[in-house]
Amino acid sequence: MPETRFTKDHEWVRRNGAIFTVGITNHAQAALGDLVFIELPEPGRSVEAGEVCAVVESVKAASDVFAPMSGTIAAVNGAIIEDPALVNRAAESEGWFFQLTPASPEAFEDLLDATAYRALLETP
Repeated sequence: MPETRFTKDHEWVRRNGAIFTVGITNHAQAALGDLVFIELPEPGRSVEAGEVCAVVESVKAASDVFAPMSGTIAAVNGAIIEDPALVNRAAESEGWFFQLTPASPEAFEDLLDATAYRALLETP
């Protein structure tokens, strides 16, 4: 099973060989509410860690999705553009946002593991 890491901004990153898949966590989609629009980055775009690279809009608010690592966008999930609610239904699986080829794959190790992410969620 591929290893998953998390960011403080509630993105998840799953390593699968040289490609890293990125989405928002179940916690994030629940906080946003029903998603109605998603804007994804163009494949081939270079992004820096922490850079805004996608936008989600819900019935409550709009929110940015940040690049968890520097690299190049390898692919995007067109299914969530057609059906944004897919993220609400399957945020940490079929509702992924984009795939990234990282500039430095070792940056993955600097992200939060599941235990550290759960601790973040429990912090008032």
